[in-house]
Amino acid sequence: MIPHERSLVEEMTKRGAPFQLLGVNSDDDPEQFKKQCRDEKVTWPSFFDGGLIGGPIATRWNVSGWPTIFVLDKKGVIRFLGLRGEAMTKAVEQLLAEKE
Repeated sequence: MIPHERSLVEEMTKRGAPFQLLGVNSDDDPEQFKKQCRDEKVTWPSFFDGGLIGGPIATRWNVSGWPTIFVLDKKGVIRFLGLRGEAMTKAVEQLLAEKE
């Protein structure tokens, strides 16, 4: 998923779109997590959730499976859940096209 996420971030940045991607990682090893972010050229904020399936971020957002994708609108309302790839891109495009 990281290559698609990276291209989406690059495209939205190039367009100057009001868009932010945030990542949350629940792997066991924080150093491996940091290395993966460097190796995969993750340029967006990505948080380490304590190496626990039931970490504080996953618990607060009721995440029970990985990966879980939430697409929020500009008001912070979850509008899409579980989208990946082109479906995620289309959801972002739809939200960016909406008027207030």
